[in-house]
Amino acid sequence: MSFNLSEEGIKKVKQELSRYETKESAIIPSLYVAQKENNGWVNNDVIHALSKVMDIPASKINEVFKFYTMFNQKKVGKFHVQVCTNISCALNGSRELASHICRELKTKFDEVTPDGRFTVSKVECLGSCGTAPMMQVNDKYYENLTHESAMNLLRGMK
Repeated sequence: MSFNLSEEGIKKVKQELSRYETKESAIIPSLYVAQKENNGWVNNDVIHALSKVMDIPASKINEVFKFYTMFNQKKVGKFHVQVCTNISCALNGSRELASHICRELKTKFDEVTPDGRFTVSKVECLGSCGTAPMMQVNDKYYENLTHESAMNLLRGMK
């Protein structure tokens, strides 16, 4: 299976390349573009496609990809539920919240639910310590969560 960026994706990557003095500075925003076009995750085909468009060795793109946790290394569900489990959120029950969500969705961490809708992951700080516990679903933050409010949000996602 191969991956190619869409024309729009190539245009976005080239825009990112033009924003910086060095090509390497455009790797993170370009990985976001490619991840979105590849249904929420990045594999070797995506890395090689970016390498070709960016004229940067795949090894350099791969270094960045493997370092940052916001890039998914395997398939995720339509809704990627990332529950912050860093100190502020953990003290406010986020680890229990993450386990509750998994139980309710009948899944394990980092696995896709059988209907393909959800993947639940525990993640490090999402930078919203004052509104803990919180979760990020795809690109949107949900804060001051309870078990009930989190599940109501997830049940409402189409």
